[in-house]
Amino acid sequence: MYLKRSGGFRLSVAIRSILMTSALGVPLSVTAAPLPGGTLDPTLIPKYVSPLVIPPEMPKSTNSTSGNDYEIAVRQFKQQILPSTGCAAPARCKNGAFLPTEVWGYGRAEDGVPNVAPSLSSSFNFPGFTIEAQSNTPLNIRWVNDLTRPDGRFLPHLFWRSLDQTLHWANPPKDCIMGAPRTDCAGQDPHPYRGPVPLVMHLHGAHVEPHSDGYPEAWWLPDATNLPLSYATSGTLFDDKTGTNPGNQGYADYRYINTQNETTLWYHDHALGMTRLNVYAGLAGFYLLRDPVNGQEKDLNLPGPSPKVGDAQGNNPFGNYFEIPIVIQDRSFNRNGSLFYPRDRAFFEGLKRNQLDVDFLPDSDMSPIWNPEAFFNVMVVNGVAWPYLNTEPRQYRFRLLNGTNSRFLNLALKVVNPDGTLGQEVPIYQIGSDGGLLPHVVEIKEGFKTILPGNGTIPVPTPAADPQEALLIEPASRNDVIVDFAGLPAGTHVRMINTAPDAPFGGFPDVPADPSTTGQVMEFIVGATISDPSGADPSTPVASLQLAPRAALPPVDNVRQLSLNEEESSEVCVITLADGSIQQLRNILPGPNFVADCTSAGGVPFAPKKALLGTIDPLGNSLPQLWSDPLTQNPALGATEIWELHNLTEDAHPIHVHLVQYQIVDREDMVTGAVRPPEATELGWKDTVIAYPGEITRFKARFDIPGLYVWHCHILEHEDNEMMLPFCVGNAGSDCPISVF
Repeated sequence: MYLKRSGGFRLSVAIRSILMTSALGVPLSVTAAPLPGGTLDPTLIPKYVSPLVIPPEMPKSTNSTSGNDYEIAVRQFKQQILPSTGCAAPARCKNGAFLPTEVWGYGRAEDGVPNVAPSLSSSFNFPGFTIEAQSNTPLNIRWVNDLTRPDGRFLPHLFWRSLDQTLHWANPPKDCIMGAPRTDCAGQDPHPYRGPVPLVMHLHGAHVEPHSDGYPEAWWLPDATNLPLSYATSGTLFDDKTGTNPGNQGYADYRYINTQNETTLWYHDHALGMTRLNVYAGLAGFYLLRDPVNGQEKDLNLPGPSPKVGDAQGNNPFGNYFEIPIVIQDRSFNRNGSLFYPRDRAFFEGLKRNQLDVDFLPDSDMSPIWNPEAFFNVMVVNGVAWPYLNTEPRQYRFRLLNGTNSRFLNLALKVVNPDGTLGQEVPIYQIGSDGGLLPHVVEIKEGFKTILPGNGTIPVPTPAADPQEALLIEPASRNDVIVDFAGLPAGTHVRMINTAPDAPFGGFPDVPADPSTTGQVMEFIVGATISDPSGADPSTPVASLQLAPRAALPPVDNVRQLSLNEEESSEVCVITLADGSIQQLRNILPGPNFVADCTSAGGVPFAPKKALLGTIDPLGNSLPQLWSDPLTQNPALGATEIWELHNLTEDAHPIHVHLVQYQIVDREDMVTGAVRPPEATELGWKDTVIAYPGEITRFKARFDIPGLYVWHCHILEHEDNEMMLPFCVGNAGSDCPISVF
């Protein structure tokens, strides 16, 4: 059965069944008030007045004593995310500029933090600068947790009021709700956490050895002068490439073997039970893997160049770069420029705190601070709110990353008419996905996904799965695309729009994002001339690109049936009052009759309590699992498996599996048994897949490095509250820590 929410985005979920449609059956935009968030009204932020910042290449360390190629630290600093012009209210600006925002970011450890990022004098930035790597050439990085004050004392979390200690989390205080004191457990303290911050770095999509994968229990604290003596300095399974690091030095040394296709990867934090907050604070950056010798790209003449170390332009956004990484994130702000993240469950319910009258831990089984999803009201691109990019009338290559916590994106490009309305659509041509190039270029327009034959022609458009679907990108996924601005008159503005919902996504049709805020992403302004000495675009026309078929995986050794679940409270029964408030029926007691008693009283169990992964038993029943349950996913070393994801929830989930790039096999309707093939944009290699509600999603992967890894939903709020499980490749007794079994 599908579990239903008792609150949260209740209206958004209900509206899915009563969409406004045109005569053609296409969902219409619905004008609504902006999403709630911080104290800064997003409609007061000017759009398209700030240039897009193009992240430069991360400089290598010059004074490293560790033998690593890079020493990259995490520090706290200010960044100008909001516009530096257009602010008229003294309470939220200075000399017309919105106040800068306190963030966390990565940078070369030997650099100082800037006064305000982005800065030509420092590599510290949100998002992090781009790491360039080569296939089959190992890269060594020392990751440093440097969240400390100038005097050496630790910094509390930017969002310490949002850090819920009742989740199964890193837990340096070792304040476990059950059992002996240890780390990596659910805490018993319902209050926010103000202690030192655990971090662990994960290279998303990497084919990597387990000691350098960023296992969620392999975190470490900063090397601060005032760490409480009772605190653990590292997680239960801390490790690095040396095997000798005790975990109390504030860093870990990782090795990336880079034995995979050239592609777009990204690095971000992965600490247990708090990834959502660490990434929201700014901890993400691109990692581009290239193969100039054996790679397919070397003969394709794709648009370029991308930024390189030593470029005189540094992070000058007006450089002549034609290959540009673009991370799209949503954020909300307060009037003082600070980031907003919710501090209690009432935010998810769409209520004021006094409208949510329910018991939380320790008086029930519901966590008091955690929000099941979080959607924000300002679109931030490469660390800039609603930026613009000046382009030439030629082809550009954009490496798009959905870096949001919970939000799906559905992107299209539209010409802005002189009256401000949107006109003709500019096609997006997808050439690659998570694990590298697709076998064919796919032309994407709203309602159409058309495979190009590579002979210079554009076939009759092929309808997409739904008329509303455009370039759909799930959280954490990367789409490698080409956009051709040729033929557009000089001065043309092309707007990137987003028509995915401001709420949990369950497939199309759906209510589009607010067109005045989160329905807009950025703009491109087309120039008159091409800067190439030839005066022409030197890259291969996208319709003439001939990509190679993907390699076949070996025969299947095993089929593994897995489940996606949503859990409701077994102790809290609620009703919704006329004003929308939620009130607990406290005479409904926990026990075997709880659900029946709750239903009879006109209530529903409070939900969701958490989201869970699990297995399917031989009778077809779902067996949800907790992070601390015995591990059941144990592929043999070298095995090729098909994983079948049975989505028993009402939402789509982006499912990410560490270590492997996989091939999507098909999707099956769990009611009708109808099977549909992968989308044209899913015919390459993937590490994150959309598992739609009511469907079985199948993918095929080969597990070829022994050790302990994880698979999880990449809605970060889900991942942080139990929708993540470990899996062991190889022999459980020798290849993985026995404590996880």
